[in-house]
Amino acid sequence: MQWLPNLLTLSRIFAVPLLVALLWPAEQGHEWRIGYLLAFGLYCLMGITDYFDGYLARAQGTVSKLGVFLDPIADKIMVAAVILMLCATRDIHGWHIIAALVILLREIAVSGLREFLAGLRVSVPVSRLAKWKTTCQLVALGALILGGGVPEWAFVHQVGLITLWLAAILTALTGWDYLRVGLKHMDA
Repeated sequence: MQWLPNLLTLSRIFAVPLLVALLWPAEQGHEWRIGYLLAFGLYCLMGITDYFDGYLARAQGTVSKLGVFLDPIADKIMVAAVILMLCATRDIHGWHIIAALVILLREIAVSGLREFLAGLRVSVPVSRLAKWKTTCQLVALGALILGGGVPEWAFVHQVGLITLWLAAILTALTGWDYLRVGLKHMDA
């Protein structure tokens, strides 16, 4: 059972190409909607494994360096891939691309900052606000995927766009928090 949390994390990484394939832009028809609905199911499954890999590792006392390394990478790969595909399919378009871009830029910047700080042996714990940011991101992207599968339910897409902006605001706030911590450890 000690390997199960890492296996769940790896399964999320290996599921990303399938998720992308299901969201791949196609002619709008019956098959296209099924792809979105299957993508939504896979996306939900990936979210569940994200919860359980950390839960199992902590519950079993088997938190590994590999898991600590892979978990945030799996999250960022999934979020980035979904955002890129939703922009390609125009489920995210116009001014909403700014919210998506804020999320992508923050994820890249914070990853670099964490790597820099790790070299200095400075740990930056995940804040409660960052957990809310992640929740908003997951809800937003899930709603946008589901909205593509059920376009007759326009409110689902609207919920996705509203929570995407909320996630972008929280993303900017938490990114600033991480940057302030990082600047304290940088030489001028």
